[in-house]
Amino acid sequence: MDKLKKVLSGQDTEDRSGLSEVVEASSLSWGTRIKGFIACFAIGILCSLLGTLLLWVPRKGLTLFAVFYTLGNMASIGSTIFLMGPVKQLKRMFEPTRLIATILVLLCFALTLCSAFWWHKKGLALIFCILQSLALTWYSLSFIPYARDAVKKCFAVCLA
Repeated sequence: MDKLKKVLSGQDTEDRSGLSEVVEASSLSWGTRIKGFIACFAIGILCSLLGTLLLWVPRKGLTLFAVFYTLGNMASIGSTIFLMGPVKQLKRMFEPTRLIATILVLLCFALTLCSAFWWHKKGLALIFCILQSLALTWYSLSFIPYARDAVKKCFAVCLA
């Protein structure tokens, strides 16, 4: 616990840990960045929930769902920019271990919005929202050591 306090207060003179690099990544204070993260993440969750509630609106419900759900997911991913800073966030998103997952997430965001606004295909928008959820799950698992391998083995056992 003392080590964490030293790192957070900037008094750690030993080797540079990942947390100290995160603290120095932005000109915002640590408390401000935590508040920004929580606010942005909460907005993302609220947009996703609002989209789910709007799903039941006649005629435009599925389009509103696709838009708010996508905006909510974008805000949730964007919330981590407060913790790492924009440059480090982009670097981590496009690391080789999560490059494909990042591309799939961004592609699903774009295709969801295209199917809602330009193609006016509600069924396609719903399919892309489902794919968006799966891609975001796979992307999120890339931040947990060995989580993807565990999921792969679980599915292999279940399907065997």
